[in-house]
Amino acid sequence: MTSSRSSTNTSRKTTVDPPRTADHQASEAGHALQQEARFGAAFLKRHGWRLALVFAGLLLPLWGFAELADEIHGQDVIPFDEPILRFAHGLASPGADRAFVWISEAGYLNGVVPLDIALVLVLTFLRRFREATFAAIALGGSALLNMATKLAFARERPSLWESIMPEITFSFPSGHAMGSATLAWVLVLLAWQTRWHWPVIALAVPFVLLVGFSRVYLGVHFPSDILAGWAAASAWAAVVYLVAFRGHLRPWRRAEP
Repeated sequence: MTSSRSSTNTSRKTTVDPPRTADHQASEAGHALQQEARFGAAFLKRHGWRLALVFAGLLLPLWGFAELADEIHGQDVIPFDEPILRFAHGLASPGADRAFVWISEAGYLNGVVPLDIALVLVLTFLRRFREATFAAIALGGSALLNMATKLAFARERPSLWESIMPEITFSFPSGHAMGSATLAWVLVLLAWQTRWHWPVIALAVPFVLLVGFSRVYLGVHFPSDILAGWAAASAWAAVVYLVAFRGHLRPWRRAEP
């Protein structure tokens, strides 16, 4: 009887796991870190583009627009507005006048608006209905948003000198800047998954910058109006893109049935 109990006790003792050593714990921790690194890399590979778009295309522009809007709403003078306006006016010449009038017109009625319409029609003709819907909502909604924002803030135009191309509507935010930037964002976002994204960026960025500067040169917008237009365009285009191409869906790919 005693021998049986002794044998049982011995058997129980031999089934106890040995204590883990420091080296064993370090190995387990290293393995866990490797698994986390692989998971994080896979997550960023799948969702990194959307995270970057949310941060750079949505959150930062919204913050910038909010800061500018707060200054305008409080009727505060934005320090950089007048110096940049006077610098731009100092570049005036007959040749520059003609160039910037042409750029300004191309930045809206004679360029951006026809391109907006053509883009939506071409995408529809190609039966890329999701892409066409994204472009239509982003571009049309941007124009409506701009008109509503102008009425909400009712900021008067600059009056440092008499413009050669006067405007009668309110100033904040710039419709030219917002319209051209929205078109640029739509083209870049549609082209990003293709081999054409860098050529599109190379054409879109200088065009948007020139349109914005033309409005300052002509004395019809404060620089802060331009920045606000760019910020609002970026945030709006990013939101519409994220809704239109939610989940795993990307431009030019069909949704799974």
